[in-house]
Amino acid sequence: MRRLFSTFAVGWPGIGLLLMRLIVGSVLLLRIRTVLLTDPPKQTKLTFLFLAASALLLIVGLWTPLAGALAALIETWRLLTMTGDPVVCILAATIGVALAMLGPGRWSVDARLFGWKRIEAPPRSSSHVP
Repeated sequence: MRRLFSTFAVGWPGIGLLLMRLIVGSVLLLRIRTVLLTDPPKQTKLTFLFLAASALLLIVGLWTPLAGALAALIETWRLLTMTGDPVVCILAATIGVALAMLGPGRWSVDARLFGWKRIEAPPRSSSHVP
């Protein structure tokens, strides 16, 4: 994961990425809930389970590039195959791609697991002088 991002954004950019992750994840979960309550076919249920997993991963910020890309793929597929208002699909796919490219930000599980660590070296003892 560190190879994908040299740093994890802090300050206002980090807060912006956190808000993007929370909002798109929440919107995806709300849409999934409404669709699954209508008893869709098995293929649709499986697709929405993958989308739910992607939404949960985006919310916590774990494997963000993979989760964002998966959300973007599914939303693009929905845009091309389903009828109805395409605005939410376009927005969710765009934010998914943006998160896949930008990363999760400082306030994420990815940053905790794969971010830079500070290692404190103990001071050298001066008792052994040649």
